[in-house]
Amino acid sequence: KDLVELLRDEPLETLGIKTDQRLAFHCPCTLQHAQKLGGEVERVLTRLGFNLTTVPDGHLCCGSAGTYSITQPAIARQLRDNRMNALESGKPQVIATANIGCQTHLASAGRTPVRHWIELIDAALGTPESH
Repeated sequence: KDLVELLRDEPLETLGIKTDQRLAFHCPCTLQHAQKLGGEVERVLTRLGFNLTTVPDGHLCCGSAGTYSITQPAIARQLRDNRMNALESGKPQVIATANIGCQTHLASAGRTPVRHWIELIDAALGTPESH
């Protein structure tokens, strides 16, 4: 199971997270297409109190695609840049994703910080290791 499948049915609102951080979520192809969990992480983050921006063309790949970013670097960079433009259109402070490959590839653009969505929850909860 994906972590979002475990968290989505929990009483998350009771955690009392208070954040005004604007974030854009990139839903990885694995989550959308293979696992059929598109929209689930966004719902969990919203329930937790995060301010999610609207991202156009949310179904599109970031260009990481497993080894694609290594075997087809020029095309992968163009896909990444297109995706970053869409993700940044809502002026987020941070971009979140659920896939380390997507995270690394998007972050390589050197633009808006990209983090795993669980890292953002950890930081918002204020656990000592997150600072």
